[in-house]
Amino acid sequence: MKAKQTYLLRASFALLLFIMLGYLVKFYPEVLSSFDDTVQTAVRGELPAFWTAFFKVITKLGDTPIIFAYTIGIAAVFYFMKNWRAEGLFLLVNLLTLSLLSTGFKYLYNRPRPDLFYLIAKPAGASFPSWHTASTLLVALALLIIMQQRLQPLVVRRLVQGLVLLLAFLVALSRIYLGVHYPTDILGGWLLALAINQALFPFYDQIRFQWRFQSKQK
Repeated sequence: MKAKQTYLLRASFALLLFIMLGYLVKFYPEVLSSFDDTVQTAVRGELPAFWTAFFKVITKLGDTPIIFAYTIGIAAVFYFMKNWRAEGLFLLVNLLTLSLLSTGFKYLYNRPRPDLFYLIAKPAGASFPSWHTASTLLVALALLIIMQQRLQPLVVRRLVQGLVLLLAFLVALSRIYLGVHYPTDILGGWLLALAINQALFPFYDQIRFQWRFQSKQK
């Protein structure tokens, strides 16, 4: 019970920070301008051709159809082939919860996209929070937990965990570099992903324990 309360407290704290950031985005965007401009300038630089091509590829990992495709694929492997039913459902519930909350928050805050030169087609919809950032980090966090519980060789586990976190970070960086998100959109996406992950984890862990005890899964 104490561990569950700890995770829910972390989730509440992350959500509170997200809401506070959203309040500034909605009512006092000028407060964030200096931070956003500084980070955008540092990340984008002179827009070298190599990094432009690289980030155009990386950013697709967070495209809605693609992230749903590979998340459902991974969840299906866990659920049907490995008989890790709780793990498969954990992945899907994380992403579905984010879809609902992210859509609602985008309508609520309705932040315009940055007034910059876009290196890809301008995305539809509001800017805060960043869906690409939130979705890739959320999937990465869920996989981190699953690998921590399931992947035994320590070196392999750390490599896989490091890789999924690196990919999530690069997707977030790509959104700034390509000009379609403010850095504070990225922070918002990270906070929302962390809040969802920490809120859902104790329920997943409890169900996983019960199903394993009842021989409903491996």
